[in-house]
Amino acid sequence: MKEYYSNGKLLLTGEYFVLDGAKSLAVPTTCGQDLLVEPIKEPQLIWNSFTNEGECWLEAIFDLPKLRLVSATFEANEDGGNDFLAENLNNILLEAQKLNSSFLNSEKGVLVKTNLTFPKNWGLGTSSTLINNISNWAEINPYQLLENTFGGSGYDIACAQNNTPILYTKNDSNPIIEKVEFNPLFKEQLYFVYLNKKQNSREGIQRFKSLKGNLTSEISQISNLTDAFVACDNLIDFEKLIVEHEKIVSKTIQLKPVQKELFSDYFGKTKSLGAWGGDFILATGNQDTPNYFNQKGFQTVIPYSELII
Repeated sequence: MKEYYSNGKLLLTGEYFVLDGAKSLAVPTTCGQDLLVEPIKEPQLIWNSFTNEGECWLEAIFDLPKLRLVSATFEANEDGGNDFLAENLNNILLEAQKLNSSFLNSEKGVLVKTNLTFPKNWGLGTSSTLINNISNWAEINPYQLLENTFGGSGYDIACAQNNTPILYTKNDSNPIIEKVEFNPLFKEQLYFVYLNKKQNSREGIQRFKSLKGNLTSEISQISNLTDAFVACDNLIDFEKLIVEHEKIVSKTIQLKPVQKELFSDYFGKTKSLGAWGGDFILATGNQDTPNYFNQKGFQTVIPYSELII
């Protein structure tokens, strides 16, 4: 049996702008997804994907070596999306085969099991961890596989592969990745709050592309803010950086910052992470923070140290 594992991810700075080359701060999470490969006698690929609670949410069978989809059953996403239907998985495997012609190119059957260690509606990288695991299995460039399938900046692939915070700059299939020590003295005052909604990042990307103009100045500002985030040694300045970052993104994508939209009475500062309007936000605060968000109907409030490697 072969086993592969990839970390989940969060993007602390540079959302949207990371697509256009802004230097961004990304952090791998303590949860992720594994992929187990076991040989079987049948000339088939039998695929089973499991949630963090052990429930099978995708079963698919493919003939080998053509990778023809024979049958599939799946659990629909809560938001009605179909990110991980068998057809999409089939496309990923076929693209991997194009990048390495010997991958799954025989009648030697395999049983594959994937296991998430986070709820798949959290948006921590169900797709990126899968892409990275398949790439490791197929011995191909994961950034190229991502580009040929889902697209995106690739920062999530970098998080899947690294066990430390990173500075990430998009550069085709060879991004610039710098490991950094981001371990703020005030991390006990940082929380991640799930907004009870999985955001479609591709829709967010399309909105960004439709609204952006010449972003040379903004990309430079975001890159400088990213460096400032890493160097910051006190909460007061950190909160100022959050506000400045939110202003730049808000102006570009023409959406209100999450604090103005939902938490105008909050005593700390909040920052959207990734595509605005869902998934997780970062909140500064104290021991009263979980109670505040719980009363607003947001039950998932995780201290920074519990979620970030």
